[in-house]
Amino acid sequence: MISLTSAQITDALKPYGIAPSIDLIKGVRTYTELLLKWNRNISLTSVRDVEQILRFHFGESLFVLSMLPVEKSRLADVGSGAGFPGIPLAMASPRLTVTLIESNAKKYAFLNEVIRELKLRNVTALHSRMEEIKAPGQDFDIVTARALGKFEDLLRWAQKELAPGGRIALWAGSEDAKEIGLYPRWKWSPPVLIPVSQRRYILIGSPIP
Repeated sequence: MISLTSAQITDALKPYGIAPSIDLIKGVRTYTELLLKWNRNISLTSVRDVEQILRFHFGESLFVLSMLPVEKSRLADVGSGAGFPGIPLAMASPRLTVTLIESNAKKYAFLNEVIRELKLRNVTALHSRMEEIKAPGQDFDIVTARALGKFEDLLRWAQKELAPGGRIALWAGSEDAKEIGLYPRWKWSPPVLIPVSQRRYILIGSPIP
């Protein structure tokens, strides 16, 4: 059992512009405990230092809130893995509806455990590949993906599944960010360097009709 203090969590999230509520602090603590426990048996993250988990997973996930309004939106987190960024965004924004899309059965089981433990009524996990997800009449307002390859496939899928005016948020290294910015039929805001990072960026884009 880890012993994460409120001050540790608050200090770790501060560089990302996040002042966590008491409920968010409790949720981060429980989530981190579950992540480390499950990570002993299945590969969820290569980051095992608690401070790094707070910054790399929670901080980087929540930083997008300074760039993208999410309240009352429908968000699809593709290749959710251990639940980042989808679950932290749902924790911080109760009026955001999040769908976690994960094809790995063990990771899908972990996501459901987190949803149960944190009592996240605004989150649903789907054991599926993104290509199998269709949302006619209920398109997503936001699509997110963090540490997911095959960006071309993702962008092609997102063009079909995003609602009018919808946007995609991608977490990427500097080289991937340059490549993504060249994809046709998308309009991108300038990449934003993630705090406490030398070469990781968030890109926000919208499809061109």
